[in-house]
Amino acid sequence: MTEPRTLAPPERRLAVVCGVETLGAYELVTAIDAGGPSDPRPGQFYMLAADERWGGGGDERPYLPRAFSYARARPESDGLALSFLLEAVGPGTIRLAELVADEGLWLLGPLGAGFRAPAEGTRALLVGGGIGAAPLLCLQEELREALVLLGFRSAAHAQAAALFAGEPQVVTDDGSVGRQALVTELLAADLDADPRATVYACGPPAMLESVRVLCAERDVPAQLAMESGMACGFGACFGCVVPTREGYVRLCVDGPVLEAAALETAL
Repeated sequence: MTEPRTLAPPERRLAVVCGVETLGAYELVTAIDAGGPSDPRPGQFYMLAADERWGGGGDERPYLPRAFSYARARPESDGLALSFLLEAVGPGTIRLAELVADEGLWLLGPLGAGFRAPAEGTRALLVGGGIGAAPLLCLQEELREALVLLGFRSAAHAQAAALFAGEPQVVTDDGSVGRQALVTELLAADLDADPRATVYACGPPAMLESVRVLCAERDVPAQLAMESGMACGFGACFGCVVPTREGYVRLCVDGPVLEAAALETAL
């Protein structure tokens, strides 16, 4: 690995929510982290939990924090403003989507290894699927010059594309924004026109597997931000192991960003 593992967790901190923006099907939650590191790397993640109404009442869910790659990190006078893009689909994300200004948000992080610099002589090509657009947003802000390809389910989900600078290419499953296509179709066409690229991708497993195969066929380097169930975020529970060509690794400490060439499959 080109970046050190996260060997031990930093202290959990209580951040204060300073803004919530609705973007169609998503919520962009921003909180001020007053005591944490000021330099998280694109692709790293945080374990999140609401300060209130978390792990109590009803069926006691949610009872574990949720792992989220950060979408933005901007210094403010009172700390680092961290933004997280989320969709309310389960007990944890529903509670996080209900956060309002001045509520507390517990943070553990930044954790994991993020994206690395593009291979020499290549251009950066960012490929996002759905909520997987989040870590690519801060990566675009760092790289500045990068082509962005995004795929979403519908027009409501595609509103997240407005967060990106410039004019990202957008397709949707139902054709409600852009044309009806998969984002990997855009990727294949772009690489066929100019294969001198380093691909950065985040999205659902099937999308990442298609990215892996397309890049392998064209000998194009690719870095995949992968997802797996995480209970701790710092390597203690072994709940997020994935197979590679050299054996199993824990995504929370060896990833979540892995070189595509290290994988037999991204599924």
